[in-house]
Amino acid sequence: MTNSEKDALKRYLRTAREAVLWKTEGLSERDLRLPRTGTGTSLIGIVKHCLNVEAGYFGVTFGRTPPMSAELVPLAAYDEDPQVDWYATEEDSAAELIDLYRRVGAYVEATLDELPFDTVGRVPWWPPERAEIALSQLVAYVLADIARHAGQADILREQIDGAAGLSETHTNLPADADWPAYVEKLSAIAHGFPDDDAGDGWE
Repeated sequence: MTNSEKDALKRYLRTAREAVLWKTEGLSERDLRLPRTGTGTSLIGIVKHCLNVEAGYFGVTFGRTPPMSAELVPLAAYDEDPQVDWYATEEDSAAELIDLYRRVGAYVEATLDELPFDTVGRVPWWPPERAEIALSQLVAYVLADIARHAGQADILREQIDGAAGLSETHTNLPADADWPAYVEKLSAIAHGFPDDDAGDGWE
């Protein structure tokens, strides 16, 4: 893998991480913590999950100990509560978790700078027969995961206060759109189809 390819993957991972963090800006502790889906997903839960994913995969997999390891969810905790990294406890602070994710991001980028992309690591929580993985493959794997959660965060934030967009500098949305009219148009199209007991969406 060339340096330009490595830099591109690192940049995409950073962009996904920054998108998750951006979706938390300007919200209260309560708004960040409140579950917004039937499975309990919250914005700060997404942050806590993503930071533990990144620190975990780019730490112990390659025999490295992240400097913030004492602040991460220990592996043993997942045995008692499989969702332990998906919500902020009473002892957690949303601001501290957001700061922790920023520090994890800096640690991950340093790891990617220091290790060749053909470095082979071993993911201890994967089945032994497929636990070995090259750093280049792991970056792609984690990038896909963080990007997925960035999309979830985008939808949750829009549900809270209508804020939406791809990034702070480029929303990727038409500036002069009449969103109520647009939603009415799409609803009219949808209602033109039979209801097969699958539900009518959010309308």
